[in-house]
Amino acid sequence: MIYAPFSWKEINYKYEILSGLTVALALVPEAVAFAFVAGVEPLVGLYAAFFICLITSVFGGRPGMISGATGALAVVMVSLVATHGVEYLFAAVVLMGVLQIIFGALKLGKFIRLVPEPVIYGFVNGLAIVIFMAQFGQFKVPTAAGGLEWLSGNALYIMLALVVATMTIIYLLPKLTKAIPAALTAIVTVSAIVIGFGLETRTVGDMASVGGGFPEFHIPMVPFTLETLQIIFPYSLILAGIGLLESLLTLTIVDELTNTRGRGNQESIAQGAANVVAGFFGTMGGCAMIGQSIINVSSGGRTRLSGITAALMLLVFILFASSLIEMVPLAALVGLMFMVAIGTFEWASFRVLRRIPKSDALVLVAVTVLTVIFDLAIAVAIGVVIAALVFAWDSAVRIRARKRVDEKGVKHYEIYGPLFYGSTANFLEKFDVINDPEEVVVDFKESRVVDHSGIEALNKLTERYQNAGKKLHLRHLSEDCRRLLEKVGDMVEVNIQEDPHYAVLSDKLS
Repeated sequence: MIYAPFSWKEINYKYEILSGLTVALALVPEAVAFAFVAGVEPLVGLYAAFFICLITSVFGGRPGMISGATGALAVVMVSLVATHGVEYLFAAVVLMGVLQIIFGALKLGKFIRLVPEPVIYGFVNGLAIVIFMAQFGQFKVPTAAGGLEWLSGNALYIMLALVVATMTIIYLLPKLTKAIPAALTAIVTVSAIVIGFGLETRTVGDMASVGGGFPEFHIPMVPFTLETLQIIFPYSLILAGIGLLESLLTLTIVDELTNTRGRGNQESIAQGAANVVAGFFGTMGGCAMIGQSIINVSSGGRTRLSGITAALMLLVFILFASSLIEMVPLAALVGLMFMVAIGTFEWASFRVLRRIPKSDALVLVAVTVLTVIFDLAIAVAIGVVIAALVFAWDSAVRIRARKRVDEKGVKHYEIYGPLFYGSTANFLEKFDVINDPEEVVVDFKESRVVDHSGIEALNKLTERYQNAGKKLHLRHLSEDCRRLLEKVGDMVEVNIQEDPHYAVLSDKLS
């Protein structure tokens, strides 16, 4: 896998620009909807999408990935806005960005590699279901009492027909020609049908006005006190964590789609810088968006130009073309997002469920369900914990010892498998201290003492042989283990001549 390249000479400008335009159209209703979720004005969400998309596209570590205002962050923000007001939200977004910059500067993005494949599959499937289910909200209209009710009659039939038409165009057009993005063609075609025939259906303008001026620099109007920090820090920490998790997982997915490799730490710093700027311009901040990223990649967007185009076109919509964008039927965007959800879902996971270990299947299904019921952060965290516990158990039961007595009457125990907290009990059961000869060798050439529990197990073993008046040799231990075992004393001999050198592969690619 290679790093995502960026050369102006290699860019297909037509695909990149048209793809960016498609993404910009899809960003509008999403940004407005997430602003409502967060309890802020629609323009706060639209400006957030502009800043986050632009800055991460220019400086981020994953060309082709789209970022903006997201629902995962909006559901956390709404509590802060409701209790302390929108100015505290802007301050929290700035601090969120600072934390993300620190995360990237410390090169912690490599830890995304600890997320197992079943967790990623579950995350993708759960997010696809969430995207799909979120579109049903567009089939509801406000009532006089202030609630919502489902569309019915002709309004429902027209909406469904337009959604199906959009999905049909997106599905069939690539089979005929790939000269123009199918998603953009579908939006333009369905919009033309609605306007040309004067069909009564909901449009982007029915959600909110998307017109406004250029965003202005705005220092959050909050007291610069320790009390303010105590209020916003928990929110900023949660927002930073969720934002980075969603961004790095989306980066991994785009890597797979494009067969290139992004830079996680660079993306973390770019996300943080974007949120700092967004907070100082009075917006709600954001992170990577898997739906829009897939729209972009599927439409031919592979470089930074597509993301830059999407951000700039979004600003053009706000400043100059709001009246035209407000005429776009919601049905066209709903159909587009339905196709994104269908394309996002890992349908192959159904085929592999019976072939992979039951523990991996459990993790995949659990993460999918938890993503739908709760949110991404909880689902991924629980999935990683389950996978780690399963791995620990499997490793614990696999430790074994090959036993032999040499010509000098010395008994050798050749250990296989890692010695750590989960395997210490099985490890100690391998030894027959009472019946062993006066001299015993424990060889760790095919093993590794992983943690403090492993060291303590060795201490217990040496004490048992010491109490029995027998001599124990520990061979092929790593340097860190030997240092910790120095306190054991003369009864332990550590053979250092044949010890291998253990090193950790540096993360040069991050």
